[in-house]
Amino acid sequence: MPVYVDREAPKLWRRIYSETTLEASLLAEKWKLVLAGLVFQYIHGLAAHGVHYLHRPGPTLQDAGFFILPALGQDKAFVSETVFVTIFGSFILWTFHPFVSHSKKICTVLIWCRVFVYLAASQSLRIITFFATQLPGPNYHCREGSKLAKIPPPKNVLEVLLINFPDGVIYGCGDLIFSSHTIFTLVFVRTYQRYGIRRWIKHLAWLMAVIQSLLIIASRKHYTVDIVVAWYTVNLVMFYVDSKLPEMAERSSGPSQTPLLPLSTKDGNKSKEDHQRLLNKTNVADEL
Repeated sequence: MPVYVDREAPKLWRRIYSETTLEASLLAEKWKLVLAGLVFQYIHGLAAHGVHYLHRPGPTLQDAGFFILPALGQDKAFVSETVFVTIFGSFILWTFHPFVSHSKKICTVLIWCRVFVYLAASQSLRIITFFATQLPGPNYHCREGSKLAKIPPPKNVLEVLLINFPDGVIYGCGDLIFSSHTIFTLVFVRTYQRYGIRRWIKHLAWLMAVIQSLLIIASRKHYTVDIVVAWYTVNLVMFYVDSKLPEMAERSSGPSQTPLLPLSTKDGNKSKEDHQRLLNKTNVADEL
């Protein structure tokens, strides 16, 4: 066994090094898009916190999902979060698997570029909808009588910009239509459906997405309409984005490989040659 480990260790480090070189090259080219995606996540969080200032608690609206699914209760609110964290963490690990795996169908930087586009488009629509109409929150901390249901006007700009972290993130109210958790879940599941290779994981991912949606309703974190709107909106957004962005060819496809997002027209030929050279080096290192 030690001999096997000694032989495999150099291969693993060569694989990590070659993949890091490739991803660093892609990040150098796509860093603006990656940064914009990260910044927009902050903007989305800022908007979700901002609508809390407008939230006015009231009687919980009549909801079909609430009649069908019994409430889990405040003490079991962690159940839906556990499922979400599992989906979130699993997806992140999968996007970084090219650094250690022989099977390399995706590039980490490029897959996250596409994910950020999906998220930004969906979250933009979400921001518009929850600012357009504020519903009384069904979550326990958003109901009448709760001290967290309403927050006083901010004392200064810094209080708004810091989103009252972490309470402002955990105990938000008013950002209902449509569910942010469902946006992330569907984006991750559909991305793996498109670029993943394990069929059983795809089936499991969709099952977990359905379970996650039901648990959100049962936890009274969202109305059923928030989940339903998220399901068809995110799918339509991703379908539209996919129709506009060029497809990412598999890394094993050789010279015909094209990037996930369009390369800059400036020095386009040179960029393509650099990418192909790095990919060839990666493939050679894997074969050693």
